[in-house]
Amino acid sequence: MSRVGKEPVTIPAGVEVSVDGTVIVAKKGKLEKRLETHGRVDVSVEEKEVKLTRVGETKESSAFWGTYRALLNNVFIGLDKGFTKSLEINGVGYRAAVNGKVLELQLGFSHPVNFDIPEGIEIKVDKNIITINGSDKQQVGQVAAVIRGFRPPEPYKGKGVKYTDEVIIRKAGKAAGK
Repeated sequence: MSRVGKEPVTIPAGVEVSVDGTVIVAKKGKLEKRLETHGRVDVSVEEKEVKLTRVGETKESSAFWGTYRALLNNVFIGLDKGFTKSLEINGVGYRAAVNGKVLELQLGFSHPVNFDIPEGIEIKVDKNIITINGSDKQQVGQVAAVIRGFRPPEPYKGKGVKYTDEVIIRKAGKAAGK
């Protein structure tokens, strides 16, 4: 039985929630997020919270119960506060700049890497730190992973793009002979 699914999800101030069939719709201002449950959980909206209940008594329904509760909580956090990921660029001549809706990266290649910023994502660059903000946790994480993938950090000098909280385990270089 899911311990996560038992907890009701508190609705933040300013967020409106409605249920349209199997879709949970959350709105705050101009932002609207939809969570499709595919009928795997029953949803009831009460005054300041949303309660999810299992459809069946199987192990699978218990797993879906906890999963959809966590996804709904992420929707509310995204609408209320948003999600942030930070990347750090290390390397001589490595730099980043935002021009309109394009992130331009100089990562030691013979050409600049241009990344089109998707809708709903905001990117800021301060010296060698790239900050990615958005209301969708999955999208923020995916954009950060794609940018990191252009030049992952290497273990010898630590050059590349890494998460700010990521620890790169360094390797020793070549050892000199006798």
